[in-house]
Parts: sequence; C-alpha cells; structure tokens
Amino acid sequence: MARKRASWSWRSRATRGLVYQALAIVLIGLGVWFLAHNTQENMRIRGIQSGFDFLGASAGFDIGETLISFSPSESYGKAIWVGVLNTLRVALIGIVLTTVLGVLLGVGRFSRNALVRGLCYSYVELFRNVPILLQMLMWYLLFVEVLPAPGEAWNLADLFYLSKDGFAFPRPLQGTGYLMVLIGLVAGVLLAWLWRRWALGAFKKTGRLLKPGWPMLGIVLVGVVAGWLAGGMPTQWAIPEAGRFMIEGGGRVSPEFMAVLISLTFYTAAFVAEVVRGGIQSVSLGQKEASAALGLAPRQTMKLVVLPQAMRVIVPPLTNQYLNLTKNSSLAVAVGYPDVVSIANTTLNQSGRAVECVAIIMLVYLTTSLSTSLFMNAYNKRMAIPER
Repeated sequence: MARKRASWSWRSRATRGLVYQALAIVLIGLGVWFLAHNTQENMRIRGIQSGFDFLGASAGFDIGETLISFSPSESYGKAIWVGVLNTLRVALIGIVLTTVLGVLLGVGRFSRNALVRGLCYSYVELFRNVPILLQMLMWYLLFVEVLPAPGEAWNLADLFYLSKDGFAFPRPLQGTGYLMVLIGLVAGVLLAWLWRRWALGAFKKTGRLLKPGWPMLGIVLVGVVAGWLAGGMPTQWAIPEAGRFMIEGGGRVSPEFMAVLISLTFYTAAFVAEVVRGGIQSVSLGQKEASAALGLAPRQTMKLVVLPQAMRVIVPPLTNQYLNLTKNSSLAVAVGYPDVVSIANTTLNQSGRAVECVAIIMLVYLTTSLSTSLFMNAYNKRMAIPER
C-alpha cells in the first residue's frame, strides 16, 4: 500500500501549527536579542564593564560555613559554587524532612484520637498562616538569644552540644574508610527498595502479604556492615569538646543553618499536610469499606489501599511545594546564612557585575526547579493509572 504523502496545505491544522510555532520562536529570539543588545550598549555608553571574566578573580572575602574548603584568595567562581552547595544542602535536607513531617501531619488529620487530630489541625493553621520570613527570624533570635554561650553549652553525654555557636556532634574522620560505609549504606538502601518491589509484586500475585519493615532494615544493616568491613573497620571519630569560648572539633551546623532549615521545614510541611489530606479524601469511601470487609486493619488500609491511590492526586501539588521550599531558601540572606543569593550579592557589591550576578542566581534556581520538576514528573508518570 502506497504511503500517504504529508499535506503541507495552509488548510492543514498541523501545517498552521508548525508555522505559528516557528514564528513564535523567531519573535522570542528577536526579543531576547534586542534586550541583550540594548542592555550591553547602554552599559558600554556608561562605561560599565560586562562579561563573566570576573569569576576568575580573587574573591577577597571569607565564607563562614562551607561544605568544601575555601579561602579568601580563591576565585569568585568557587565562592559562588560554595553558595550553590549551601543552597542545595538546606533544600535537599528540607525536602526530606518536610515530606516526612507533612505526611505524618496529613495522615494524623484522620486519626481516631481527637487530641491527635486537634494537634495536627492546630499545627497546620499556625505555621501556614505565619510568614516564613518571620518564622526564620523567630528561630534565629531564639538560637542566638535564648541558648547558652559555648562555655555553658547544653550537652548530651559529652558528645552533642547545643549553644549560641550552633549544634556540634561527632563525625567520622575523612580518609579512614568511611566512604566504603557510605557506599554500603547506599547499596543496602537500593537492595531494600528492590526487595520491597518484589514483595509487593508477590502480594499482588498471591495475596500473601510480606511485612517489609524488618527485612528491609536487615538488608540496610548488612550493607552498612559490609561497607564497614570493606573499609578496614574504621573507628576514628572527631569528637567535639567544649572550650571556654567555642566548641572545638567534631561536626557543626550554625544557628543560621538551623534557623533556615527549621523554618523551611515547618512552614512547607503545613502545606504538604493539606496536600496529603486532600489526596486521602479523594479516595472513595467504598475503597475503605472494601478493605475493612477483607479484614484489613485501619493502619493496613491506609498503607496498602488509601495512600497508593491518593499519591496520584498528591504528587502534582507536592511538586509545587518542593519548588516553593527551594525558592524560599533565598530568604536565608535575612539571617546571614551564606547561600548562593548572599554570596552573589557580596560578589555584586565588590565586582559591580550586577547583570551577571543576577543571571547566575536565576540560572541556579531555574536549574534546581527544572531538575525537581523533571524528577517529580517522572515519578508522577510512573504512579499514573495506565489507560487503554
């Protein structure tokens, strides 16, 4: 059978669509070119330097909290990269904590215990109606004003210290085989996830429910122990010690980091709780009645019947909350946490490259937002009900 030739007639809707899209792309490109050319010309007339060559110049300022080593003699580019890592740290940890807390609060709204329901409802109404900037300032003032000085820090077993200097804790020494422990942990989590998928598949085929909790925990522990043995059984830890004026040694997170993380988590978790509540309410009552008729306990009904169906409603708005949390982290500049916005502002003030610094900030948040959306959209597609 002869293949039908494509019609390029103007009466074809597909042809008109392609022409309109091409025209829109050309117009957008011309608009971007005009704005960029006009900006560059005005900057040239006023003698304002432009370009990204300043990223290789010496920064000349120190950064109080870093994930990688940094000194004032290093470049602006590395300083901004330190800010990006600080932003990613607070965003990723915040997303994990927000998810856990938000799901617990959302499920707690359906508890049979009136006290639990009331506490969850009060939490949501309190934290989602107070602006996040005020919460951030409140937590920061609490840490720097209420907590004791480092010399009188609150401590637990002389291992954990909480003071105006931040929260100090023991940490493994680098280069002593703990990398293999981390690799073992990641491998254990992956194997536990694969085992859980297999157990759920077996449940769908045979109707026999295998409780995944203890086996998954055992798989993770085996992975950690295997990594510890492969790394030479390291035992060296850096233990914090309370000095007269500061806590020395060990790991430490600053009051600024704790204020940003706690405020982002508590604020966003209130919205996530409402998303989870709405998703659970979208599941028809007949599903719950059917699971009860099969003899499932309320906890099993929520875990095996309600939540899997509610996830299809929860994931899209949950993605928006993750994006809001990442973007709200830019408010960290209010309490002095050195995120990408704070360091880019310092770079702007010293170099005078306003357009370039703002463009870098926009690129960082655009990249993180699109990456989050890509991951969540893939997960949403996987959770969608297949249609014929």
